[in-house]
Amino acid sequence: MRVMLVGQQWLGAQALVALLRAGHEITFAAAPPGDRLSEAAIAAGVRTANPGHLLPAGWVPEGTELIVAAHAHCYITAGARQRARHGAIGYHPSLLPRHRGRDAIRWAIHMREAITGGTVYWMTDKADAGPIIRQGWCHILPADDAAALWRRELGPMGLCLLVAAVDDVAAGTASRLPQDEALATWEPAFDRPPLKRQR
Repeated sequence: MRVMLVGQQWLGAQALVALLRAGHEITFAAAPPGDRLSEAAIAAGVRTANPGHLLPAGWVPEGTELIVAAHAHCYITAGARQRARHGAIGYHPSLLPRHRGRDAIRWAIHMREAITGGTVYWMTDKADAGPIIRQGWCHILPADDAAALWRRELGPMGLCLLVAAVDDVAAGTASRLPQDEALATWEPAFDRPPLKRQR
């Protein structure tokens, strides 16, 4: 499978290594300069550059079969998704459709939930809302903060789910389970300033 990888940090770098080890070809790695993913790409001989906050179709190399978003903070446009033969998939650290949005882990802890998980889904124009390919779950321990839960459970889970999902797409067995919109939640970023009250 010819994969374009879009992402950053630990998950992006580990996804690149794991996908190469699984026999997939990385056509390009879109990542911030100096990031772990861009450094891993350079070490592996994979072309890399930073698209910024938007990935247009022109950034997707000819012959790319799948775009994989691994801790991506850039919007993958419809044109970019259409340029890849199978579209784009991404990992979200929640049991979608619950906790769509940027701070899914922090909201699960803030709401005192006992269980959370991770989801690999087909990317669409609506954030975190595409059909589900794979999911996994884990317990939230009483002492967990977002960083601890990510390191112990949700980061490693995301890596395993992403590689398995790419294998599914390559084999033609990837599922497309629609998300139930009646169960969907969207929470704002924790660092967003509160709305001011109208007088």
